[in-house]
Amino acid sequence: MLDPKLLRNNLAFVTQELLRRGFDLDIDEYQSLEADRRLLQEETENLQNERNVKSKLIGQAKAKGEDVSPLLAEVSGLGEKLDLAKKRFGEVREQLEQLLKSIPNLPDASVPEGEDESGNITLRECGSPRVFDFEPLDHVDLGDGKGLDFETAVKVSGSRYVIMTGELAKLQRALTQYMLDIHTSQHGYTEVYVPYIVNSDSLFGTGQLPKFAEDQFQVAGDAANYLIPTAEVPVTNIYRDVILDESELPKLHVCHSPCFRSEAGSYGRDTRGMIRQHQFEKVEMVQVVHPSRSWEAFDMLTSHAEAILQNLALPYRAVNLCGGDLGFSSAKTVDLEVWLPSQKEYREISSCSNFLDFQARRMQARYRTSSGSVELMHTLNGSGLAVGRTLVAVLENYQNSDGSITVPDVLRTYLNGKESILVS
Repeated sequence: MLDPKLLRNNLAFVTQELLRRGFDLDIDEYQSLEADRRLLQEETENLQNERNVKSKLIGQAKAKGEDVSPLLAEVSGLGEKLDLAKKRFGEVREQLEQLLKSIPNLPDASVPEGEDESGNITLRECGSPRVFDFEPLDHVDLGDGKGLDFETAVKVSGSRYVIMTGELAKLQRALTQYMLDIHTSQHGYTEVYVPYIVNSDSLFGTGQLPKFAEDQFQVAGDAANYLIPTAEVPVTNIYRDVILDESELPKLHVCHSPCFRSEAGSYGRDTRGMIRQHQFEKVEMVQVVHPSRSWEAFDMLTSHAEAILQNLALPYRAVNLCGGDLGFSSAKTVDLEVWLPSQKEYREISSCSNFLDFQARRMQARYRTSSGSVELMHTLNGSGLAVGRTLVAVLENYQNSDGSITVPDVLRTYLNGKESILVS
């Protein structure tokens, strides 16, 4: 959530910045609710003070043996007025709270203008797409009959699922293990295992609820529990309602988990293959840092995701998302997009985001400074990487004319030294 003080004191600035990301704040509604809040808060405080004064006078009158009946009648009337004022104040405050919950984060100054992905700006391209001397196949055709089974997955679960067997299942596991090993041994992350079901408070904390409820898989029979859309949710919420000592920051976690998304609103995009599925896996990086190190941490986290792509020798580009393409909670996001030969375009394989104190305010994730004050942490996350899409990229970029797949050098020790798979 945004700082309520920022809205009160800099409404014009906030409104203008929100427009950069396509969010039109209802100023009249906000100002009306805020005006009611101030009036009712003042009324409540005045009535409370008046009742306290009258109660004190009653005590003094009793001590002197005076008749306190008139004062008791006045206090009784004040109590009824105070209860009504408190009720109205609570209702307005709740309405204002619901409005604040619906407002996205402000885009950082470095976020480009734009309404949708067409406004995104490429920051850098790394590696050159391979020039094939044959027509490259997509991952579906490469894996057909060799370990990728979409037809049986439809029978077992429905559309947008896959069953992997044999060498392809091992390759996915190898990719997962490699990512975890690099992030823990070279990048300083502590691996964490988390539940795959979370409560609504956790989804609210990271910003998926209430706005994106339709994108979540809700657990049947339990209105408060959901399958995780990403490990970001349980890992970041480790610090919900926690106050760390300043010296404990930063916290760096990496987590491998399945992710479950309903893909509401995708309207049939990427229905072929593994690009957009209801269940997929990611290795997720989460950082909880001191505000003074927030942007330094963002660059570091992004470089950690890029390192995996570089080590796998996969061509990719880094893209600065424009305001209209930002996620709800993000102040800035850099997407990493890997080259897919079959599509002849770059596709997202990681999103690295800095949320500043937006998520921390929703979660009340804080730290205590050396002077004793309590401040909000900053949170960041990024995929390091989306495992299924990395598998797709390896299959397509390392394919050979006979349909076999050359195993990237860094993965061979995970596959018993194999230099190629799917060899006929």
